[in-house]
Amino acid sequence: MTDRATLAWRVAAGVVDPELADLTIADLGILRGTDERDGTVVVTVTPTFSGCPAMTEMRRDLLRRLGDAGLGPVEIRTTLSPPWTSDWITAEGRAKLAAAGISPPARSSERAPTPASEPVPVTLVATSRRVACPRCGSGDTAELSHFGATACRSLYRCRACREPFEHMREI
Repeated sequence: MTDRATLAWRVAAGVVDPELADLTIADLGILRGTDERDGTVVVTVTPTFSGCPAMTEMRRDLLRRLGDAGLGPVEIRTTLSPPWTSDWITAEGRAKLAAAGISPPARSSERAPTPASEPVPVTLVATSRRVACPRCGSGDTAELSHFGATACRSLYRCRACREPFEHMREI
């Protein structure tokens, strides 16, 4: 990796997700790579899901921050293969989610990665799992709505401390 690509990674890694302002795109595993090609810094990102509305703002923020750092010209590339998975959220990102009152997704390490040439399996049946309250840690929680503030979150309530919270779904 060139010095410009390394600096580009550091700058890009600090860009926050506009829907989860406590987390950076590096925390979420959205930032896939930086490179330099023919004098242009190339940043590769993978959205959490195809059509994610936050990607427009993230691209704008990436271009602005990298330009401000003197790293222009910049090209932002979006790749959908391999598709993003919540397993890419870093340990720090999971801790930041919990600190923000959002229950982090469980890891799905038992799921084997799908080669890019094969279809991506989609589970259409709701999985039954215990979601721990990010405030008190109790597992005695109930889903209030499968749909939260964003497409990747659900709304829960803790039966122990009675507080509502969001849970970032496993993808």
